[in-house]
Amino acid sequence: MNQKDVHELLMDFIRSSPANTLGPSLPEPAWDDVLVGIAAGDDPVFDSFKTHVGNFHFTPSEIFNLSFPDAQARADELSVISWVLPQREATKASNRAETRFPSHHWVMARFPGEAFNVFLRRHIVNRLAEKGIPALAPPLSPFWKEEQSPVFGRASRWSERHTAYAAGLGTFGLCDGLITPRGKAHRLGSAVARVRIEPTPRPYTDHHAYCLFFTTGECLDCAKRCPVGAIGARGHDKEKCWDHAGGTCAEYIRERFGFDGYGCGLCQTAVACESGIPVSGSQITQL
Repeated sequence: MNQKDVHELLMDFIRSSPANTLGPSLPEPAWDDVLVGIAAGDDPVFDSFKTHVGNFHFTPSEIFNLSFPDAQARADELSVISWVLPQREATKASNRAETRFPSHHWVMARFPGEAFNVFLRRHIVNRLAEKGIPALAPPLSPFWKEEQSPVFGRASRWSERHTAYAAGLGTFGLCDGLITPRGKAHRLGSAVARVRIEPTPRPYTDHHAYCLFFTTGECLDCAKRCPVGAIGARGHDKEKCWDHAGGTCAEYIRERFGFDGYGCGLCQTAVACESGIPVSGSQITQL
């Protein structure tokens, strides 16, 4: 098995599954493309997450061996599959026009769209199992849960963003979002499998390599987009962000769209890194 095989497994499901929808209120696909990266299960970067995120963050072998106690694996027998689902242009355009609350498209990409991503995780695990390859999707594991990082506050035992970073798919921006070759507007997924797949090279050594603010000091687009001032030159205030996304926006979504949800995403759209890796001079200025 190689990275191309994994990409085809994911793309076949994206193209064919009726679950790939934004829901009855927006009868259109949630996703139409995917980027795939592979990390080796014994890559030292996973050990570094215990320092940079928290000691609670699983390495691939830890979560695999908890999940398969009767079929223990060495770290060097494992591969970590990571993927990026770039937001479609219609979703980005709708959220780009907003200044305080998420757009209809954005909310539906977060909920029916992420529900499809859960199906996608299960699909890749099941297809690998059919090939005799044991695998799991860590965020669906009973061992996954949210944690409090001593450095970053809100965190979890398996971060999809850090996994994508390990798999060569992107680096972090000022707002903590992952900037990929298709930008920062996306959803992420991953699986850990007992199979060796050639790892994707990481074309960076700095975890902020794709962020204009950190590389040139000339961009604060995401800070300008934040309606509650949760982003600034010092970084991302997760609690202030969550008060808005999980409080004010949750109430708005309940009243406007009729279900319990949350989210914002304004800092992922109408910014220089919305749809690709920005270059100097590519900032988008918000009025």
